[in-house]
Amino acid sequence: MNLQRIFHASLFFLTLTVLWQLLVYAEIWSPVLVPSPLQVLHYLISSLQDGTLISASYVTLKRLIQGYLVGLLVGIPIGLLNARFQLFEDTIGFLALGLQTLPSVCWAPLAILWFGQTEKAMFFIVIMGSIWSIALATDAGVKNVPPLYVRAARTLGSQGFHTWFKVIVPAALPFIISGMKQGWAFAWRSLMAAEIYITILTGFGLGNLLHYGRELHAMDAVIGVMFVIIAVGLLVDKVVFSPLEVFMHEKWGTHTKR
Repeated sequence: MNLQRIFHASLFFLTLTVLWQLLVYAEIWSPVLVPSPLQVLHYLISSLQDGTLISASYVTLKRLIQGYLVGLLVGIPIGLLNARFQLFEDTIGFLALGLQTLPSVCWAPLAILWFGQTEKAMFFIVIMGSIWSIALATDAGVKNVPPLYVRAARTLGSQGFHTWFKVIVPAALPFIISGMKQGWAFAWRSLMAAEIYITILTGFGLGNLLHYGRELHAMDAVIGVMFVIIAVGLLVDKVVFSPLEVFMHEKWGTHTKR
């Protein structure tokens, strides 16, 4: 990101912060409901000093990564099978399309009944929240591969699995990476729903802090944790997924420079 873009982004968020502070001064809402930026900043600093945010972030990220990796290991093969076989497309693909529209929070009651207030329940919700979006994105990515690639490969003698794993899957990688990014976002949302609904002694995550902030009417804690969730999401996107997306699109010549 160049200096001009950094300046524009900084100016934008500074303006939002000033407007936020002005709304607090105007006393349109109770300070209990809308804390000032300084109150939220004070909560973040104190929570970092006593280790609350660091511990909660570690617990949440550990759960998220574990569930997301399983979602990848299952979702990508499902997407490839759906793209390759019409039978899978008409059965599992149709099921995936329906389940992908189901809000992640809907899995929470089922998970609690099946697994109780345990890590397994959270693990299940994260997997179910991410697997279907990854499968559908993989399916769409394979179907977006230009048929010319396949015809050219077959002209050169490529057939069967060789065509799939040497031509089609590599050509679909830019779209699969985008699906992985989408799956990460769905996994985030799923885990937040799980941690808000499920309280276990094996670790309190960011979602649990949100829940306790609501119960205690501590809006500085609620907004502060929301900022942390946004910051972690943006950091993962900028450090992991965005460079990977740019690399893959440039490699295949589908990247548009701005």
